[in-house]
Amino acid sequence: MGNTLDNVYKYQSLAYKYFLYLASVVLIVFFFPKGGKFKYEFQKGKPWQYENLYAPIDFSLKKTAEELEEERKSIEDNKTNFYSYDATVPAEIKQSIEAELSQIFGQREIGRSTQNRIRNSALGAIDSIYAFGIFQESPSSDAIFLVKNNEALTLGSNSYTNLSDAKQKTRALLNSTNFQRDIPLASILTRLLEPNVFYDKALTDKALADELSRISLTRGEVSEGTQIIAKGEVVEGDNHKMLFSLKEEYESELWRGDNYFYILLGYTILVALVLMMLFLFIKRYRPEIFKNNNKLTFIFFNILLMVLATTLMVKNQESYVYVVPLCILPLILKNFFDARLGLFVHVLTVLILGFVVPNSFEYIFLQIIAGIVTILTASELYKRANLFISVGQITLIYILGYFAFHIIHEGNLESIEWILFGIFVLNGLLTLFAQPLIYIYEKIFGLISDVSLLELSDTNSKLLKELSNKAPGTFHHSLQVANLAEAAANEIGANAMLVRVGALYHDIGKMNNPAYFTENQTTNINPHDDLPPKESAKIIIDHVIEGIETARKNKLPDRVIDFIRTHHGTTLVFYFFKKQQELEASVNEEDFRYPGPIPFSKETAILMMSDAVEAASKSLKNPTYQLIDGFVEKIVEGQMQANQFVNANITLKEIEIVKKVLKRKLTNIYHLRVEYPE
Repeated sequence: MGNTLDNVYKYQSLAYKYFLYLASVVLIVFFFPKGGKFKYEFQKGKPWQYENLYAPIDFSLKKTAEELEEERKSIEDNKTNFYSYDATVPAEIKQSIEAELSQIFGQREIGRSTQNRIRNSALGAIDSIYAFGIFQESPSSDAIFLVKNNEALTLGSNSYTNLSDAKQKTRALLNSTNFQRDIPLASILTRLLEPNVFYDKALTDKALADELSRISLTRGEVSEGTQIIAKGEVVEGDNHKMLFSLKEEYESELWRGDNYFYILLGYTILVALVLMMLFLFIKRYRPEIFKNNNKLTFIFFNILLMVLATTLMVKNQESYVYVVPLCILPLILKNFFDARLGLFVHVLTVLILGFVVPNSFEYIFLQIIAGIVTILTASELYKRANLFISVGQITLIYILGYFAFHIIHEGNLESIEWILFGIFVLNGLLTLFAQPLIYIYEKIFGLISDVSLLELSDTNSKLLKELSNKAPGTFHHSLQVANLAEAAANEIGANAMLVRVGALYHDIGKMNNPAYFTENQTTNINPHDDLPPKESAKIIIDHVIEGIETARKNKLPDRVIDFIRTHHGTTLVFYFFKKQQELEASVNEEDFRYPGPIPFSKETAILMMSDAVEAASKSLKNPTYQLIDGFVEKIVEGQMQANQFVNANITLKEIEIVKKVLKRKLTNIYHLRVEYPE
């Protein structure tokens, strides 16, 4: 039954890896542009390095962005302005004039014919003045369209009349009449005049939009078979425009037809190959990560995130593609795993993105160099200054790289795009987001970073404070083991911060029964004297189980709990085992053996050696260099004979180095010197 469950779990884990692989391939291909990929790389001002190129298809010669912008600006500068004519204003003014004249005629004796002439003169003046209306503000254009009675009339600048001009025109028309002395008709009209022509922004904008929409994106056709460029010819002028148009046609979503399936197949094969290389690398060189589906998912999630961000930028604003902080990828992977894996994943991700970004060679070169700089400079991220220094160096590499490429392409500094320097600085600022991103990943994926390890190593933390209060001897022992293990880890290139934290917490299970452990016994009374050996052994063994429970209750990371679980491996509680043998001939070893598991990493193996050596060193009466050398060899050799390190990826050479470090550190602790012969 057990074997069946093991097989089910094994195949379930393998099936998930296949699913992760296929899902990643599908998603990346889905993110890619849906058009083809132009197979030639070319740059303006550089010679054409390929054979003579002839048009493989009929295609339109597209206008450049600069040409389109110039045409658009010309239309906007020469746009037609529309003004609306309000016919209600002159009608209302006429009514007001009629009312005032009727009132005046009622007060004075004026003949009927004279009244009619005055009335006709006033209304005629209004019709004349409002023939093209009175403008609220005189237009600045030489010609405009006046919308009157649903008709658009073209007016020249000599037809514009504002309110001041209208009043002068009114006085000129009426001051010469012979009845002006009886009735101040000019004063009445100038007082009642109002503007009735207003700028129609909505109609003007609509007309401008119609004009802009009629801009042609092309300026001619290139027939199939036409020579575009000859080998060795410099890419410039018309041939550059034709090459650009042909590339756009190939990469356009419109030019797909029956070729779309083959384009999709090509992308799928290439992406599948790249991700297969990643899987094979992890399986061969990082087997512990390959076995852990959570860590595999984390790696592929970060790759997908970077591919998605970059492809979205390429589709929407490809000139800003360097805004995407791609160096976050190696930064985070180095923080959680190691530098080699971080760089390998970064390079493969850049190769994938090389299919979709413009100027792919330049992009791949800059991103790989920046990734290498990230790996070389980003260390100890828990120190705040280190991340800023690393990001500054990454930004400098981007700037220098772009500067060099620009000189190569253009041969001068005249057309340098200074905005790109701002983009590189923005890239650096976004790379600083790695710190909060690391914290988020820790919570989502259950991983642990150096920043968290630094927090856990604080001896003033709640759990270590409790340990120092309840079991001061164990706390002091843990500090000594941490110092020994950290020094050994540094010598063989293991994770020193991780092994130090593991050493600080490895014996927290002793808090429950501190008096049963010799380092906490301050008197000559030993509670084990009153217990049978089997019960004493159980109390000693249980500190591992109780330590795991305490760690989980205090939400310690699993990687730290691994040290608690493995620091005794499956060794015997030898002292009480021997005492039990003195009482009975047949003793069950399992009653005196730790439950394990045995160490499965360099760090857990280092802790086992350091813990055993430090604890045993307390029993030395008169330590000498030779005595320390002998008992370190004896303890580590005993652990090796008990097969405690067979699952740990630690070599015999590294074990020898660890032993030398332990001997040296213990010699310093006891202030010993090598005894030289006389």
